[in-house]
Amino acid sequence: MDAAKQNAVTKSRPSAVGTASEYMVAPQQGASVLVIEDDPDISSLLVYTLENAGYRATVETECSSAWQSMTTSEPDMILLDWMLPDMSGIELLRRIRGYNGLSEVPVFMLTARGEEMDRVRGLESGADDYIVKPFSPRELCARISSRLRVQQGESSRALSTDGLLLDQQSYRVSVEGMVVTLGPTEFRLLRHFMSNKERVMTRNQLLDSVWGTNVYIEERTVDVHVRRLRKALEPFGKSDLIQTVRGVGYRFSDQG
Repeated sequence: MDAAKQNAVTKSRPSAVGTASEYMVAPQQGASVLVIEDDPDISSLLVYTLENAGYRATVETECSSAWQSMTTSEPDMILLDWMLPDMSGIELLRRIRGYNGLSEVPVFMLTARGEEMDRVRGLESGADDYIVKPFSPRELCARISSRLRVQQGESSRALSTDGLLLDQQSYRVSVEGMVVTLGPTEFRLLRHFMSNKERVMTRNQLLDSVWGTNVYIEERTVDVHVRRLRKALEPFGKSDLIQTVRGVGYRFSDQG
């Protein structure tokens, strides 16, 4: 174990001893946390801390096995070490953010690299938080709980515009109680439009946000799915909410 990791374990371990009630995060008990950490002492400390708080913790020591695990069964939260044997945590983080099925999973970087430049790099790469070792287990659990509460609120939030309602929990779209039948891609596309109302988006931006950055798809694919979405909304008089901005892309607006 290198000196930085040894220091992290030594300073953090005393704070980790306690009962489940000391780490109580009731709103998300049972949430799954994937720990990607190659140091057995630190991963053991994290598992002990998380399980005492009521979370379900899984450990992976390499990016390759972690990727297989998270793409097979999406976790509710990821704790990601920077220094890993087969790939840097930053590289894996960028891959996660570019994969449509994982792009919204909260990721905390957990590392001994505490310089401002490193923190900025981690956050700019897509981390939701940046925890520097040695860390306080109680503070870590509090931050996880806080982020999962936000995530829970975002996923359950219904989006509404001009009588068009999109329920993110039930994956149901309706207009004044009448169900609009959409395919999964059209649903994601509509959700992105409604979450970015009045914003002009290029086809490339839509590809990155709806399909993911690591998937090669031609720009015209966006036009195909926009046409399908408009066709599904047309019987309800809502197809004109999706406006074409010539030479740029599309905008979702109820301003006409």
